[in-house]
Amino acid sequence: MHGFVSFNQRLIPTEAASIPAFSAAAFYGKGVFTTIQIGGGIILLWKKHWWRVTANAAKLGIDISNFSESSALSTFSELILKNNVMNGRVRLTFFDESASGIWLFDTGRKASLLITTADNRKISENFQLTVSPHRINTTSPLAGIKSCNYLKQSMAFEEAKARGFDEAIRLNEHGEIASACMANVFWLKDGAVFTPSLQTGCLPGTTREFILESIVCSEVEASIDELIAADDIFLTSAGIGVVQAAKFEGGLMKQQPHSILEIVPKPI
Repeated sequence: MHGFVSFNQRLIPTEAASIPAFSAAAFYGKGVFTTIQIGGGIILLWKKHWWRVTANAAKLGIDISNFSESSALSTFSELILKNNVMNGRVRLTFFDESASGIWLFDTGRKASLLITTADNRKISENFQLTVSPHRINTTSPLAGIKSCNYLKQSMAFEEAKARGFDEAIRLNEHGEIASACMANVFWLKDGAVFTPSLQTGCLPGTTREFILESIVCSEVEASIDELIAADDIFLTSAGIGVVQAAKFEGGLMKQQPHSILEIVPKPI
């Protein structure tokens, strides 16, 4: 995390940012976020990120009418300059601060917008994948939404790390491949590229969407056997870009060159 953040479109020291303890965001994790890649000082795939985070806010009933795309982008750009971010990542988060019918409180605000910056995540050169015991529920009202209620993803990620892996593949209740803990997944078999369809409960990632627009790829509902038989596996997100796995459940991947590794998100 860098020294300054934008909170409700004001640049302040990172340690000065806070939301009310009595808020839907604090009580229930009611909020939405997106992580955006910065490359060469340029904001990548802004339109896709803004559309997703605002669509997710609408699905959860979070009123973000006090914030416009243009004002958020302007503050976003100011923060990047303030923290001197040329290559890194930025998280944009809307916190719901409205009153709740369960616990009667009123903060006097609808929602807050927090924008934070950080360096890129460090990626292991020998990236190892496992299968997570924590499954994704396709019937959950949060399926496909990048909400601040992120404990399940975090627990799955930490469980894999505790076993010595860098990430884990998560299945849904039907045993279908859905995603990694904090990334989308693609795999290569006999020259063809595959990724889980949105029906599996995977998150509609912006990097995933850009890749689907850039190469020929089949969206499928597939069992873990398909991944075991894959030639190569790739994880994608704004936070890590495109990462090629070296091992899956201890087995070596081919790690052959592929055009998916050359896809670079554009400033759109």
